[in-house]
Amino acid sequence: MDIPFAASERSTIGVEWELALVDQDSGDLRQVAQTVLEAVAPVGGGEHPHIKQELLLNTVEVVTGVCRTVKEVTHDLSRSIEALRLVTDPLRVELMCAGTHPFARWTQQKVTDKERYATLIDRTQWWGRQMLIYGVHVHVGIEDRDKVLPISRAMLTHYGHFLALSASSPFWGGQDTGYASNRALMFQQLPTAGLPFQFDHWHELEHYVGDMMHTGVIDSFDEIRWDIRPSPKFGTLEMRICDGVPTLSELGSIAALTHCLVEHHSRELDAGRELPSIPSWFVQENKWRAARYGMDAILILDREAREELVTDDLERLLVQLEPVAEDLDCAEELNGVRDIMAAGGASYQRQRAVAAQQAGELDVVVAALVEEMRAGRPVLDRT
Repeated sequence: MDIPFAASERSTIGVEWELALVDQDSGDLRQVAQTVLEAVAPVGGGEHPHIKQELLLNTVEVVTGVCRTVKEVTHDLSRSIEALRLVTDPLRVELMCAGTHPFARWTQQKVTDKERYATLIDRTQWWGRQMLIYGVHVHVGIEDRDKVLPISRAMLTHYGHFLALSASSPFWGGQDTGYASNRALMFQQLPTAGLPFQFDHWHELEHYVGDMMHTGVIDSFDEIRWDIRPSPKFGTLEMRICDGVPTLSELGSIAALTHCLVEHHSRELDAGRELPSIPSWFVQENKWRAARYGMDAILILDREAREELVTDDLERLLVQLEPVAEDLDCAEELNGVRDIMAAGGASYQRQRAVAAQQAGELDVVVAALVEEMRAGRPVLDRT
């Protein structure tokens, strides 16, 4: 099977951000996505170019255009949020983002009336209906198809770093799961979701996709839901590891880390150097460790099974990537990764801190997430 890879300008960047629609009074989810989407649609019909439909009626997705800097990304997303709030504020609906809603019940959520979503739920049944989860996807343009799979394998060596930084789903159905990212382990239950195969050559990917289509597992490439995947129609590598990110500042930092790492690995290939990779069993273990322990995870770094605390290795990475960040004009955003590691920590840590202060009341956790979304940054002082 031939899978063409679209022409794409090197190290362009785009982001998809899934947002929950929550009731301003109760904090529970509201099933009003269709109302919102109709209100923001252009005059004359069609859909908004940057505000999209998702699987559940409690969700909308904001997407950027093709950007060249992370600053452009955050500016683009800000415009979409402003457009959304013109509609949601009068409805007494708030925007919120986290890997999961802290207390909403999956049994009460409605699926968007669209054939592809109905087909997904019909096939996946109980697991599909439980996909009450939110994520962030970051696309980075790659100018040469032959670079895509080596860079994808190299990015897997940083899997745990991204999941720990973005982990924001400690609660599920009103209970503390004991995990920093419950979403990561839930999502991998879907067919073709989870960790990608580490193919060496593009024809191996084509053979895999051909087999999946021939046997009826998928009908299109987009139904491959790997945590990291090529996006042939855009000419990008798509990073789908992260939990929903609650604030624009944190999203900018995670986007900058993605942007810099892809460009760094692209430069290494240009210099004729072999990119790092680790066995799939180590990637699988890193995923579990980051999902379970978040910023306290000790990750396996290389084929020799060298291990290090995720925050220590992130500090090394940030120093290594400083020259790339300067070239990509995202030094400030990249440095924001240090803010996530310091102060109040990642979102799962902040959520648990709020719950502990309020005797486990999770509506207060939702209120804190809503407050952070409006502020565009973590709110650390609630005294």
